[in-house]
Formats: sequence, C-alpha cells, structure tokens
Amino acid sequence: MASSPVIALYITICCLAFVMSKIIISFLLYRRWARKRTIIDDTLSSGRMVIFRSPATQSLSSKAFMKKTMKLSNKDIIGSGGYGTVYRLTVDENTAFAVKRLNKGNKDTDRGFERELDAMGDIKHRNIVCLHGYYVAPQFNLLIYELMPNGNLDSFLHGNCRHNSNCLARSVSWSLTVAIAGKLSKQSPLDWAARHRIAVGAARGLSYLHHDCIPHIIHRDIKSSNILLDQNMEARVSDFGLATLMHADQTHVSTVVAGTFGYLAPEYFDTGRATTKGDVYSFGVVLLELLTGKRPSDESFIEEGTKLVTWVRDVVQGQREEHAVDSCLGSNFSVEEAKAVFHVAEQCLEADPSKRPTMIKVLKMLEKNHVPSHSTIS
Repeated sequence: MASSPVIALYITICCLAFVMSKIIISFLLYRRWARKRTIIDDTLSSGRMVIFRSPATQSLSSKAFMKKTMKLSNKDIIGSGGYGTVYRLTVDENTAFAVKRLNKGNKDTDRGFERELDAMGDIKHRNIVCLHGYYVAPQFNLLIYELMPNGNLDSFLHGNCRHNSNCLARSVSWSLTVAIAGKLSKQSPLDWAARHRIAVGAARGLSYLHHDCIPHIIHRDIKSSNILLDQNMEARVSDFGLATLMHADQTHVSTVVAGTFGYLAPEYFDTGRATTKGDVYSFGVVLLELLTGKRPSDESFIEEGTKLVTWVRDVVQGQREEHAVDSCLGSNFSVEEAKAVFHVAEQCLEADPSKRPTMIKVLKMLEKNHVPSHSTIS
C-alpha cells in the first residue's frame, strides 16, 4: 500500500500536464486566430477591392469576401501555374467564384496581373470567362473570376479513363487557366457534336479578341487547358496572364518568348514577335487535340521522334484522316465532317504565317461544318 501515494502523485501530475497542455494549445490557437484576424484587418485597411457589379456579385461585400479568402487552404486549390494559384471560393450554397492569387515581389507575376486587368476589364462575351473583380494589396493581388463547373478541355480529353479499353488513364494537368475551373469527380469522353461545338465556341472567343476588341488582344497561350467549359459545355477562353494588346496600326508586338511548348508557332521562336497568326497556329493544335485525343507532347510522338503536327500532316497527305480520329469516338462521327475539321487545322498550322487564315475565317469555316446535334457527352 506504500505505493498508493506514488500512484496518486503520478495521476495528479498527469492531470496537471493534461490541463496545462490544453491551456497551452488553447493559447496558441487564440494567438493564431488573433494573428489571422490582424492580417485580415490589415489587408482590408491597406488593400483595395473593385467589384464589377452583376447579378452574381450583388451580395458580395469586401469584408465578407476577404474573410472567406483568408480561410482558403490547399483543399480549395483548383489550379496552379507559373503566375499564381487558383482557389474555389464558396460564398453560399448558390454562389462560388474562382479566385486567382498572385503573390507580389516577382516582376513577371506583377506584369501578368496587369496584363489580365488590361485585357479583361471591359470584356463581356459568351465565349470568354468573365472577370467579376480584383483586389490589390501590398502582399498579393487577387483576380475574381466566374467559376466554370465543368473544368477545362484538357481534363476531358486527357484526364480520367474514358470508358474505352484502348484509352489509357492519363494524369490531369491543371493550369491557371484552369486555371479558373471546378473539378469533376468523374468525366466521360466528349462526343463528336460536343467537340465540334467547343471548337466553334473557342474560335468565336478568339475571333472576338482579334477583331472586335480595341485595341486587339493577342492571347499568346492558347491551349486545351486554357479553354474552360461552362454548365452547358460551352467553351470559354481563359487565362490572360500572357495577353498582349495590339493597336490597329501594329502588325506585331515584340515580346519575350513565352507560352506552352507544343502550341507555339515556329516563327515566334525566331523573331520574338507576337501576332494574331501565332494564336491561330495554337488554335490549330487544339483542333488536332479535339480530333485525335492526343496531346502535342504525347509520349508516343517523343518515342518516334516526331510531334502531333507533323504526324497529322502525314496522315492528311495520305488521306487517312478517319484512322487518326480519337478511338474513344468509335464510329460515332462523320468522316466527312472530321476531314473538314482536319482541313481547317491544316490551314491554321501553315509554316508561313501569312498563309494562315484569320480567326474570323477559321470561325466561318467551322460554322459551315456545323453539327446540329445537342448531345454533349457520350
């Protein structure tokens, strides 16, 4: 029984240690909460928010928005890239936005933010993702975009297994442009009508940037992951972090070569001149992706020492286009329609930029090859 006091002392020490640990944890949590509250207050007092009023932002206040933004974590990330991170921000049951955060201190990031604002500030078009507002603070900048519930084209074409024994699952590459999109838990292959409609929608958005905006806008980073899909599977051009404005008296804009390998026009590497015809070339690569289901950087091309553009060129010259169409489509497509789209892509990918059509001509050619079906996913 002599051990009883020892046991009692041991239990007392354990209880005191437990209570002290709880007090310390509570204190640290309070410090963390207070620090975060201070950051929010400092950010609100030192930052500036601009909201472009629309039905989607009527109930959005700066303070409520920033409080929710400061609570974002890794589980809310829906895209990341060279210029920042994109989060899904849920305001309430019916309202959500895609928020692109760009940390300051990097000149390229700051320029990317300015370019997006310059390009997107006044744009309202059915085939271009909508910018709802922005936030400027000493530590970071935010761009508030419409959230696209169906993600991006890249994830549909190259993402999860597409219910076909010949289709291998590939990893999804989420870019900024996804940059600005929601994730789907399960994706099915796009049918032919949906692919054609996406091609037309993306062409319509690009045509608007090239021909109807004053000054004209060169996107400089057209690729499948920068084409988002809304609730109706309509295409929306996104991610204007590399966009360049071109005035009516200009034929090109001299820039540092930037963009995504596999989509860049060959002359861009030689001259450093960004032109609308460079966007046309990139769009031609996207058309080949829609047709073949292959990325321009597909491993099979690397093994064979070729690339998507030259492979398809050989296929077209041999008049074997139907054999190059994505196997996930099976026989559920029109051979004549597919050949017509291959022909449009071939023109977009002309080595000589002067021989490439303008985007307005590309749009007309695709609309002429219109598929009336309203189905979207097979």
